[in-house]
Amino acid sequence: MTDRVLLITGASRGLGAATARLAAESGYVLALLARREESVAPLVTELGTDRALAVRADIGDWAAISAAVDRVLERFGRLDAVFANAGMSLDVSFFGNGGADPGQWQDMVRTNVLGPALTARATLPALAQTKGHLVITGSVAGRYPRKGNLYSATKWAVTGMAAGIREEAVGTGVRVTVIQPGITDTEILNAEQRTKPKMAPEDVARAVLYALGQPPGVDVNEIMLRPTGQVM
Repeated sequence: MTDRVLLITGASRGLGAATARLAAESGYVLALLARREESVAPLVTELGTDRALAVRADIGDWAAISAAVDRVLERFGRLDAVFANAGMSLDVSFFGNGGADPGQWQDMVRTNVLGPALTARATLPALAQTKGHLVITGSVAGRYPRKGNLYSATKWAVTGMAAGIREEAVGTGVRVTVIQPGITDTEILNAEQRTKPKMAPEDVARAVLYALGQPPGVDVNEIMLRPTGQVM
């Protein structure tokens, strides 16, 4: 297969699904990863089973994500781009003034930090073969401090991770971009955020495709985008 192959984690909804649709319009073949294969199966049907593959993978589990990547390579023979997008958010108070129970925090850190790290490790050898592109979903919250916000800390980690991968990728031809959206209308928003200006998932998807669409000699390191009127 000579078509460009894009792997997306967290592909069943939100930014992942919006990016999959836009990428399909741009000619990409798609590997769509989610924790439950059936959750992404309708999107595969929509995009066409000859152009999209549903793959079950827990991105926080090395055996699972590496096996998923092997399956994608077996099916398509190559990997040109990866959108490490899967993530989750919890309200947290370090003083215990509301928010999620600390027993729940581990899953967010595992998903938001370990997940993209393992996704990168599993896919970068294949991306090096095609001089491909790794895109990671960060957040505006990964650039500005947030009071008592563990989610923000995980996205600060993503910002640093992307920079570190980019340095290691020097000389390979692999490009690395971190997308840092502001408030976007997805399922992870809390009630307060839903009252504020917000972007559509498609707005962020266009930023992903913008980065992927640059010529090989251009490495778009970071894209930060916020809805008009969002207060920092």
